[in-house]
Amino acid sequence: MTFDNSKTIIGVRIKIFFATILLLGWVGVVYIAGLIKSPILGLDDSIWTFALVIVWILIAFLPMILNYQFIFFSDDGNDIVFKYFTAGIVGGKKNTIEINKGTFAGFRIESKYFGMTKSLILFQKLVQGVAKFPPIYITALTKDQQAKLIHALSQYAPQS
Repeated sequence: MTFDNSKTIIGVRIKIFFATILLLGWVGVVYIAGLIKSPILGLDDSIWTFALVIVWILIAFLPMILNYQFIFFSDDGNDIVFKYFTAGIVGGKKNTIEINKGTFAGFRIESKYFGMTKSLILFQKLVQGVAKFPPIYITALTKDQQAKLIHALSQYAPQS
């Protein structure tokens, strides 16, 4: 099985893009061109600007705070493959984890912030013991993708 969450990450980037355009357009119309001088809905333009900046900050930085990551998963062939990087306004380093199905030692799901962020920790059997990989944040996966991922990994995890 192979899947990724590119649609979710593209949606996040589109929201950031449109929020940025909206904020810059507002600043251009109100402050640079001076086209809007009277209160809108009874609120001064500085209050509207403050509200738009707060909305932009939420849209731009919430994916970073919640650790949204692009995730590609494949268990086709002899290896379990994860490719992932941090999404949001600032992209992160691209990472790849490949674990042979025969040396896969299991996984653990961790939740933080009242379940708002979820991470996947993978384990691999080595000659020296069991290696623990850095967490892969699965928050940006849909519930269906998370269920498929957990089901697939459970098939390869050793039964104890």
